[in-house]
Amino acid sequence: MRFKHNKKRNTAFLYESLLKEMSKSIVKSDENRKKRILSILKEFFSRGKVLRKELDLYKFLYETRKIDIYTAERIIQEARKDYSSLNLKEIFNAQTALISLVNKKLGKSAFSAFVPNYRSLATISQIFNNEMPAKSRVLLERKIISVMIASPKEKSRMTSMPKVDNLAYKTFIDKFNDKYGSDLLSEQKGLLTRYIMSLSDNGISLKIFLNEEIGRLKESLNAALETDEYKNDEMIYEKTKQVSQLLESFSQKRIDGSMIEKVLRIQAFAEEIQSDGD
Repeated sequence: MRFKHNKKRNTAFLYESLLKEMSKSIVKSDENRKKRILSILKEFFSRGKVLRKELDLYKFLYETRKIDIYTAERIIQEARKDYSSLNLKEIFNAQTALISLVNKKLGKSAFSAFVPNYRSLATISQIFNNEMPAKSRVLLERKIISVMIASPKEKSRMTSMPKVDNLAYKTFIDKFNDKYGSDLLSEQKGLLTRYIMSLSDNGISLKIFLNEEIGRLKESLNAALETDEYKNDEMIYEKTKQVSQLLESFSQKRIDGSMIEKVLRIQAFAEEIQSDGD
């Protein structure tokens, strides 16, 4: 017997869809839509809410990685045990209210967002379904366990980039290092990876990363400007202030190689500031 999965009755899918819509609103600078999404997330997924309890069990499974098979089996066993204690009628009613509110406040298109780990979420949903035949459930559990204990070779295959992207990535790094003589920081590698891969996802992940990273950099620079060391050194103070203003201007500019290079340099500058303060 084959069970049909209803994605709108998958709490983790609903949550991930809202996060996707949140990302889009940030990229488009749509503050009103962003606030509506935040309000919905707070109403249905704040601590203590039944959908939050269910979501935590989903996340317990799909976020756990690099463990042995015995631990993976125990985690699934405990997750199913905890899930059985939840009030399914309460979950259903909360989902119904959430779906209705999303349709009203955001539109039905909010549920059409592409969720990369949807298959895993669907599998977990069926694992939690007590009406699923034992044999089918065990086979589905094997799939989840295989992800939780993925071998280094498998993990490498899942995370590796296409050859053309590796070449472009290496070329950009070589040019940057030749020009500035700098070993890349982890945040610089994160930025470059998203820049190189931006062609495959219309730049959405890059824009989201840049939005957060520029915010982090501005906080770091502004904190430095408040210290006596910077206030007492006019030249350094002005330079740091100019860099902070440059970050502010990026919100009005198109993302290109030149901007990425500037952000890379500012990342290195911010790291120097932090190191000097330690």
